[in-house]
Amino acid sequence: MAETILKAEHMFKEFGATKAVTDVTIELRQGTVLGLVGENGSGKSTLSSMIAGVYPPTKGQMTYMGAAYKPGSVLEARKAGIQYLTQEQGTIDGMTVAENMFLGEEDSFGKGGMVNMRRLIARAKEILNENGLAHVDPSQPIEKYSFEDRKMIETARSLSKQPDILIIDETTTALSKKGVERIYEIIAEQKAKGTAILIISHDLSEVQHLCDEVMILRDGVFIDLLHGDDINPDNMRQKMIGREFEGSYYRADFECTHGDEVVLSAKHLTVDGAFRDISFDLHKGEILGFGGLSDCGMHEVLKTVFGAIKPTHGSVTLTEGGIKIHNTTTSVKHKIAYIPKDRDKESLFQPTSIKDNIVASSLDKIRKWIYISPRAERKMANEQAKIMEVKMQSVMQMAKDLSGGNKQKVVIAKWLANDSRIFIMDCPTRGIDVGVKAKIYRLMEDFKKQGISVLMVSEEMMELIGMADRIITMKDGRQTGEFMRSESLSEADIIQKII
Repeated sequence: MAETILKAEHMFKEFGATKAVTDVTIELRQGTVLGLVGENGSGKSTLSSMIAGVYPPTKGQMTYMGAAYKPGSVLEARKAGIQYLTQEQGTIDGMTVAENMFLGEEDSFGKGGMVNMRRLIARAKEILNENGLAHVDPSQPIEKYSFEDRKMIETARSLSKQPDILIIDETTTALSKKGVERIYEIIAEQKAKGTAILIISHDLSEVQHLCDEVMILRDGVFIDLLHGDDINPDNMRQKMIGREFEGSYYRADFECTHGDEVVLSAKHLTVDGAFRDISFDLHKGEILGFGGLSDCGMHEVLKTVFGAIKPTHGSVTLTEGGIKIHNTTTSVKHKIAYIPKDRDKESLFQPTSIKDNIVASSLDKIRKWIYISPRAERKMANEQAKIMEVKMQSVMQMAKDLSGGNKQKVVIAKWLANDSRIFIMDCPTRGIDVGVKAKIYRLMEDFKKQGISVLMVSEEMMELIGMADRIITMKDGRQTGEFMRSESLSEADIIQKII
């Protein structure tokens, strides 16, 4: 068995009354890829965060390289050789690329408190070039670059010094196919160098492909450690949720079951630099899916339909009343919901309560003249949170303290409260566990029965095939094909049109 680099024993972490991790022991070994899986709120990120120095354990002890290990910060853990890549953005606006890459390590590039920026920028450029990021100028502001570029800059930073431990927490969910492949290459390279690797992922096929062993957590408690043939999606899924799935994961039918009525029509939509000449009709009770590679323009199509991006040409019209969608205010007023890919930055008010997030789009429903009753707000929030089965202490809990899956439930609850009739969903199950995914899929089927329409983008082929009545494919900003729901439709059929 490979040498143990880090052992965390009998780890506990409590946030007030919430027990996030309870008596979990984990070992990270040289040249071994350990997967950490469980439903949202199972304690995965909390456990990895304690190892990475984000916050201290309530109880427990860690041994690193044979010595007691108590990191006081992420920077301290990083200097010790533990690198932590998260799902969400880890760079800071208002600083250059180079400054972000060496934040907290500036003393290495100067003396007496003076930083030699020329040396810092030159070293940043070397690291970027070594990691396939030659197009990134380290002297430029970090906000100039896309979310994916920023994630890959973080990755390059983590490899600027050879790590002993590399923790990858849902990093691939926000990346394109090219970015995901680069992360996989890094994992293989680091494994060969003897690095201990900890991977957190909700993509169970990815876990099966990458991991030598897999630890299962449920409600903050250790459930099992899997090896070999036991590492398969069905087995992991059953152990994660503690039961077999009842019924079908995706839709059980293979027919286009929606009404003839067109509720929304997009005609010759064009946004210069993003996509060109996209036209489609959305029917009552239809789930219309868009599929393609991450940078094909499909995400921008959804934002344009919602009114968040102004089209260069073309129009979006609500059939009833002939209402033109020019902005998001019009969309919300006419019961259109938008669930963005990046929920933390675009969909949630993180420093506010669950209650404030849920009622944000529906205040007109409970307003009496200019007065909004706090009791009515709490009542609405509690009703919608109950429908979505949000795991929380109360609706007064801060949204930022929720797990990824529960944050997504709050986002959906916000739009349910507004009685939305069209749901625009951009990667609605990104970075959430199989239990919450199943909940969202059943909700989408309920929408169909109620005559509510769904316009969905997904980067998961099986999600599109499993849920959509119709799929439009895109490549390089153009529409390349259209598929109707069918039992014979395969991933290969779609891939031919998007690559």
